[in-house]
Amino acid sequence: MITLFATVALTAAQSVAPTLGIAEGRCRVGEDGPALIVDVVGLKDRKGLLKLEVYPSNDEDFLADDGVLVPAGKTFRRVEVPTPAVGAVSLCVRVPGPGAYSVVLLHDRDANHKFSWWIDGVGFASNPRLSWSKPKAAATRVYAGARLTHTSIVLNYRRGLGMGPIRSGE
Repeated sequence: MITLFATVALTAAQSVAPTLGIAEGRCRVGEDGPALIVDVVGLKDRKGLLKLEVYPSNDEDFLADDGVLVPAGKTFRRVEVPTPAVGAVSLCVRVPGPGAYSVVLLHDRDANHKFSWWIDGVGFASNPRLSWSKPKAAATRVYAGARLTHTSIVLNYRRGLGMGPIRSGE
């Protein structure tokens, strides 16, 4: 299994990426928490970037602009790495302390730092069923402990008129 601790050198594509929350979210080798270890399930392919973001677990702040959350002193963490070419994938993101957080995982397949329902994949902690609107924060909640907390997120991609996990054989 490949566990990415976001200490990889920045590529040219990443150098234009937003930087808020990255330093705060970076896990360090030997650190034992509090942090989330997120197993990535159901990658469609090995293109582009994986972006994991942590938000306060309330509807007002969930998926809010990082440029609003960070200056307001609210929780926002981001880890962004190239999608590994092979193997199981886990991402590590530090959190401020034990508690409830809402978490989103994006598979930015074209590495353009913009989400497209037509191209990219998305998943949330607790793996809620997706519709065309964003899920409520409570449906995407994970509880982090004082040490490393493991969870998994299933990625969803456009299928017909909806979103869903990749089916076997797709």
